Amino acid sequence: MGDLARTRLVAAVAALLTVGAGLGIRAAGSGDVAKYGGDALYTVLVYTLVVLARPRLRPLAAAAGALAFSWAVELFQLTGVPAEWAGRSVVARLVLGSTFNVPDLLWYAVGAGACWAIHTSLPRSAAPPVAARPRATGGRSPGP
Repeated sequence: MGDLARTRLVAAVAALLTVGAGLGIRAAGSGDVAKYGGDALYTVLVYTLVVLARPRLRPLAAAAGALAFSWAVELFQLTGVPAEWAGRSVVARLVLGSTFNVPDLLWYAVGAGACWAIHTSLPRSAAPPVAARPRATGGRSPGP
C-alpha cells in the first residue's frame, strides 16, 4: 500500500472513530464535558476529512484549515440561518449547529491543536535519504 493510500486509510478510520466518539460523548455525557468535548471533536473530524482529501498537506496547514472552517461555521451562526436550518434538519443541526457561543471558538482550537500534535508525532513513511536520491548532473559525469 502506498503512502498516500495509507494516509487516507488512517484518516478515514480516524474520522469514523471521531464520529463514534462524538455521538458517544453526546449520548453518555452531559453539561460542559459533552458540549465542549463535542466542539473539539467537531474540529478533529474536519481535520481528518481535510487529511483524507489532501493527504500530502502538512499537519500545520491541515490544522489551520480545520480551525478556519470550524470558526467560519461558528461565525455563520451569528446570521441565524443555521438555527433556521437546524429546526428542519438533523444533519444541518449536526454540521452547522444553531447558536453562536464564544467558548466554542477556543474548543475548536483545542481540537485543531490536538490533531496537529498527534499528527506531527506520528512516524513519517520511509523515504530514501537525500544522499541516496539520484542527482541531476546537467550532462556532466559526477566528480570524485
